[in-house]
Amino acid sequence: QVLAGLHFLHKCCHIIHADIKPENILLYGCSKRLQRLLTDTLDSDQGTDVRPKRAGADLGNQLEEADLMSIEVKIADLGSACWTYKPFSKEIQTQPYRALEVLLGLDYGTPADIWSTACLAFEMATGECLFDPQPGKYFSRDDDHVARIIELLGRIPPQIVFSWNKSTKFFSRPGALLRLSRLFPRSLPGILADRHGWTPREAAAFAAFLLPALHYAPERRASAAQSLRHAWIAA
Repeated sequence: QVLAGLHFLHKCCHIIHADIKPENILLYGCSKRLQRLLTDTLDSDQGTDVRPKRAGADLGNQLEEADLMSIEVKIADLGSACWTYKPFSKEIQTQPYRALEVLLGLDYGTPADIWSTACLAFEMATGECLFDPQPGKYFSRDDDHVARIIELLGRIPPQIVFSWNKSTKFFSRPGALLRLSRLFPRSLPGILADRHGWTPREAAAFAAFLLPALHYAPERRASAAQSLRHAWIAA
């Protein structure tokens, strides 16, 4: 439903949302049972002197597939949005969901929203951010962000690195970061299997869905429509 909403924004409205993240996705539970569960959970959070009717931590165990399939999703908060033909700002998106082209100062478009959506999907599936960059003594949060992206997705091709406005801010030469020399390569299926206990088959299928949405070249990145047709969604 997030992808369907983005397809509408991108193709019909010519709008880049520019801030896709969990806080900007609204969920509405149509199922009366789901609404009751959520109400009871909220009641349990209204102070320490209230005895919970059901522990909030157990909510996931009480949900049935029918409850989940009844949820409607809406994309909210277009306060950072802009027209596809008239971007307002060079810096958009909340840091963990920021697309590489935005980090490096390239002109951006609707593919930036798709990058954020891939980060969102990983977080919803695992409970942790795909990229959670942190500053260090000798490097910035942006430095760490670029390094983490390279660790996961591989070396950025030279023809892409030095076509970007801020390339010299991060790179001394193609593939060589200025302030971070030790990288620890990892694979997306490996993270899903080793850290989150997914089966190799589940991890490979989900990674196959995410990776086209994280392509370095925005023009080759999967669109919302293409992502909606992916086998992982269909399954």
